[in-house]
Amino acid sequence: MRTSWGRVRARRHADVPTSGEAAELWSRVLRRRGALALSALGVLWSAVAATGLGVPRGLWLVGGALVLAGLFAGLAHRPVPRTDGGMTERLRDHPAEWRRLLVRTAGSLALVLAVVLVLGVTTRSPQVLAPFAAVAMGAHGLPAAYALDQPEYRWAGAGLVLAGATGVALLIAVTPYDVVRDVVGALAAVSLLGTAARLSVRP
Repeated sequence: MRTSWGRVRARRHADVPTSGEAAELWSRVLRRRGALALSALGVLWSAVAATGLGVPRGLWLVGGALVLAGLFAGLAHRPVPRTDGGMTERLRDHPAEWRRLLVRTAGSLALVLAVVLVLGVTTRSPQVLAPFAAVAMGAHGLPAAYALDQPEYRWAGAGLVLAGATGVALLIAVTPYDVVRDVVGALAAVSLLGTAARLSVRP
């Protein structure tokens, strides 16, 4: 008897299946959720980049990101043919207490982003928001990759850190804020959407 998607979703608060079809479906759920989440973040960062481009070009940029996000969502939910070994997904090997690690990672990211926002507002330095936020998000991608056993998250994390570091370097070089925001947003969006594309087509 085949395991239904509902039963797999019901296991969110139970022990993660480690073998058989249930484990395969669980891995597919995580991969698809990852593709959707990264696509959504990519669209948000494209909106950050679009703010300095003006209405026509900015709208085209965000629209293109939305089209790509929809494409990746469709690819992630396509039927996956069986391989010679009979498996369609790489089974996850979660570390002990991986849920707690994931919650702590999300909580610390929210805290760091709040601190960055407060510092940017109180010091009247909005130019630091995009670079520092990108670095914070990228750094937190590493523990998320470990907790979910999804190595591709490291790519997105590294790309975000690179985007933020590039923004900091541009600020040091006294580059106009609009340019900094555009560069950071574009690099972050490319990193996130590129990783989402990988997750959408690779089991």
